Amino acid sequence: MPRTTTRSTRSGPPAATVIARRLGQLEELANDLWWTWHEPAERLFRSLDPARWDATGHNPIAIIRDAPAGLLEARLAETGTAKALDSVCRARHRELERRTWFDRSRRRDAGDLKVAYLCSEFAIHESMPQYSGGLGVLAGDHLKSASDLGIPLVGVGLLYRHGYYRQQLREDGSTRVLYPVQDPERLPVEDTGVRFPCPIGGRMPQVRVWRQRIGRTCLFLLDTDLEENAAADRELTEGLYKGEPQLRMEQQVLLGVGGMMALEALGEMPTVVHLNEGHAAFAGLWMVASETSRGVALEEAIESVRRRLVFTTHTPVPAGHDRYPMAMVEKALAPVLRFGGLPKRVLGQLGRERPAEREQPLCMTVLALRLAGWSNGVSKLHGEVSRDMWTGAFGDAPADEVPIGSITNGVHAPTWMHPLAERFWRSQKVSVSCGSPTSRPLADAEKADPRGLWDLRNRLRSELVRFVRHRLAHQNCCRGGGHDEMHEAASALSEDALTIGFARRFATYKRAILLFSDLKRLARIVNDPKRPVQIVFSGKAHPRDLGGQAFAQKVFQTTRRPEFRGRIVLLEEYDMAIGRALVSGCDVWLNTPLRPHEASGTSGMKGPLNGGINCSISDGWWPEAADGRNGWTIDAGRTCRTPAAQDRADAEALYRLLEEEIVPEFFTRGRDGVPRRWTRRALHSAATVGPVFNTDRMVGEYLDEAYLPVGRRSGGGERS
Repeated sequence: MPRTTTRSTRSGPPAATVIARRLGQLEELANDLWWTWHEPAERLFRSLDPARWDATGHNPIAIIRDAPAGLLEARLAETGTAKALDSVCRARHRELERRTWFDRSRRRDAGDLKVAYLCSEFAIHESMPQYSGGLGVLAGDHLKSASDLGIPLVGVGLLYRHGYYRQQLREDGSTRVLYPVQDPERLPVEDTGVRFPCPIGGRMPQVRVWRQRIGRTCLFLLDTDLEENAAADRELTEGLYKGEPQLRMEQQVLLGVGGMMALEALGEMPTVVHLNEGHAAFAGLWMVASETSRGVALEEAIESVRRRLVFTTHTPVPAGHDRYPMAMVEKALAPVLRFGGLPKRVLGQLGRERPAEREQPLCMTVLALRLAGWSNGVSKLHGEVSRDMWTGAFGDAPADEVPIGSITNGVHAPTWMHPLAERFWRSQKVSVSCGSPTSRPLADAEKADPRGLWDLRNRLRSELVRFVRHRLAHQNCCRGGGHDEMHEAASALSEDALTIGFARRFATYKRAILLFSDLKRLARIVNDPKRPVQIVFSGKAHPRDLGGQAFAQKVFQTTRRPEFRGRIVLLEEYDMAIGRALVSGCDVWLNTPLRPHEASGTSGMKGPLNGGINCSISDGWWPEAADGRNGWTIDAGRTCRTPAAQDRADAEALYRLLEEEIVPEFFTRGRDGVPRRWTRRALHSAATVGPVFNTDRMVGEYLDEAYLPVGRRSGGGERS
């Protein structure tokens, strides 16, 4: 008999029992993505198997499932690991048991509030690659803050077997699109046991519902990749934003109609439904049909839905809104119309921008706007742009009467603040507290020691350089690189150079190549031996966005030019892990959209949490934040008639900023080696961006301006 079973009970339980208990704790912790914004928990998982941690994309479930026999038991038998596990589990228990801000401040008007938040993508962590860009990151941060604040909210989305896609760059910089299959057994999701048929045209595919735990919040994910379904139905949850318009539209029926059916099957009866972008707009139609199926008159049903529906639009470009031929939509929604006893003409009345023009397609955004009791853009500027854009959907009303308000996006500070930065702020007695819409993290950052901040920036930049070198070596290896390529990767970048970051979805309007308008001028800037500059790029274009892929190829090819080797780099496979590394390690975050095409943007909000500084076109959220002392605004001084002319003017303005302000300010040092003007600007940036542009404030505004008031309105959003 093994010795572990013969120990005296006076010494505690047998060792095997202790290890089994610790394994159970470990699995419970791994299955709650609360750990993703609590660094001691991440450090614990990393310590179990550091090599596999990186190989699995930081996936603790995969590490637990695939660990060699005896490895986890050995780790958990170590005193240090056991103490770390117990400490993290106690912290999680305390967090989930504490009275939240919502509990403490609950008002009588909150009643039995329950919010359902529907979105086509959620970015919670890189181990769950179910996102393509900013929309998903915003949705993930929204759910995390809802958990921190204690707001009763559940998310609803789709579980994509292929996720988005994995990006590899060929030797010429062109994009290779890969679709690795994700195994739910190795993801932090659990089968709820709920199955139901979702009507889509003449088909009734079976839908399985998975649950993902995110602290106090749950995310329910719909899945049609079941053996009993036909191939066409299994494709509905194959990948994110894949396929022809027919498949995309049917995915949106599954998200909207299926999402509402799933909530009912789960017993989750929301008092408010929040549609994050128009992809889920069919949820509103299902809500109308549910009312009319009980004998409620159509107009009364629509008013009832408006008292429960909130809609957020994220797209300031008309071409970016999904539109489908009316015949296609009528066929797909025929069962919903029959269920509600609704005539087909209702689709045109609700979904056409101009209902009388029968040749117009159904627009998902218009459908959501017509059914929502509150609609908003995601920055003040985007609200203005949206009101101008959708006057036709409201009878050509003046723009100031179009019912679209604005709630400016934010970021979840605990997710995007580097642990070293958090430690620095706390050492300086600077508040980093979150969990309340009024907590204002970093509001007193300007009292921090400039020398200490500069030391922090040097450490974070050095960490980024090591990260980039490792990623470049991996990329070169995958392309069959030899000794020279490996040596080049190992020596890329400098720990002392001014480091500029540009990382985002490579849509053409974001103008990733604006900085390459004058390569000779750029070469002089980056190769100044006394004031060196380096630039790190990362980004993915949609697999069908050939223009965006061409931009990525242009960036790649530029990095291969002799004058830029080691000074400008491009990291492939942009994800949340790369995003965290760049927003913490870069000194300057560069944003160059063609105004006013950036609805909000959030990446520039993350750098200041780590002592970085934003440099942006005056678009999205930046006009609300910029005060002339907390960053730089790329201002060409005029609006040009053509995009090409605007590109030239904006590029010239950017070069001047770099040459005359940004680079000199970074390299003008005092006797102690600290750039005083730079650190003052960085501290002022933290003090003005951190307290305002965070998701605790944002979700609190949704609660006050949308979730609570929407039920008291008879219909129509608040006029702005």
